[in-house]
Amino acid sequence: MEMITYLAKVGELTLKGGNIREFERRLIQNTQLYLESIKSKVTLRAGRMYIDCEPAGCEAVEFALSHLIGITGWAKTRICEKNIDSIKDAVMQEALFAKERGAKTFKIESRRSEKNFPLNSYELSCEAASDICEQDLLKVDVHKPDVTINIELRERCFVYSDTIKGCRGLPVGTGGKGLLLLSGGIDSPVAGYRMMRRGMKVECCYFHAYPYTSDEARKKVEDLAQIISHYGLETHVNIVPFTDVQMKIKKLASEMPEAPDGLKTESYSTLLLRMCMMKTANLLAKQIHSQCIITGESLGQVASQTVENMEVTESCSDFPLLRPLVGMDKEEIVETSKFIGTYETSILPYEDCCVLFSPKHPVIRAKVEVAQELYKAMQVDDLIQEAFEKREVKQFLVRDFVAENFSNK
Repeated sequence: MEMITYLAKVGELTLKGGNIREFERRLIQNTQLYLESIKSKVTLRAGRMYIDCEPAGCEAVEFALSHLIGITGWAKTRICEKNIDSIKDAVMQEALFAKERGAKTFKIESRRSEKNFPLNSYELSCEAASDICEQDLLKVDVHKPDVTINIELRERCFVYSDTIKGCRGLPVGTGGKGLLLLSGGIDSPVAGYRMMRRGMKVECCYFHAYPYTSDEARKKVEDLAQIISHYGLETHVNIVPFTDVQMKIKKLASEMPEAPDGLKTESYSTLLLRMCMMKTANLLAKQIHSQCIITGESLGQVASQTVENMEVTESCSDFPLLRPLVGMDKEEIVETSKFIGTYETSILPYEDCCVLFSPKHPVIRAKVEVAQELYKAMQVDDLIQEAFEKREVKQFLVRDFVAENFSNK
């Protein structure tokens, strides 16, 4: 049976020094994990990764390459003999395919690691384009062509166009392990994805306040976890029942209406909730051997996300607190959420516990000592421990998703 070959361009890891082999091995292992359920062969040489598969496995390979972190781009290729006639034939096929889809202009880019080939890269591009020009199939435009046809002369000769953008970054598993506070909004899935792109394995924690947050809200978070597992290979969602903790915060506001700084205690509700979440996240991070906690906070995006309030939240963490979105604006975050496929799920109208219990006028520049005094007054540590012990865990594996949707074995 004829095999189909895909070529992927390896990105940032090529800049590594003596430990580059570790990163390359991890990239191959991650790719093979996606493709466990199909017949395929994965190889990596000189900054290029090749996947050979049967035609029935193409959908699985394309899904894998679209979600694999560690490559800058990928394409389905034509393999031809390393002689000019075979190369010209393959280039012509690409040109015809491009014309069928409406292309009117083209250029050819050649890379020649095979130095014994009689033509250099420029000469090869000119010769390969000659038949297309003579037949007036497409016009040459080296600045803004409708299609770029690539020729890579290596151990085999690869001809391809339509390079699809990859996720870039470092292979997942090379950058430690983090715990993501996953809320169900737009920001937190993007935060998790950005840390995955730095090579980090990501587990998730979701705080569920039933019946104030619905089962639909929980399902929404599980769906988001499923989507980000497509990039991070696998993730566990720890669903923590937080209703009693939130009721405790509400009770404090009624019993102690004024905070030590003269502000209404209710204005601290969101901040106190985040402090309780961070205390719970500490317990979970320790349990799962996470090295840090990840949040989707962006400086100034909402009233509670000021430097002063972030300092209060951080005062409750025993682990490094990473905020990969801290300097991004909402438009940038939304753009990334659309790219990774979480946006449409994130905007479903099922609100999380932070939104439902948000005060009308939240404190903007809280002081750590005041917030800590209010936290102590709640006497909530036992409830946090109880919520932690009652958590549910759901696992999402990308290999299972691929097997269920694309398997050809």
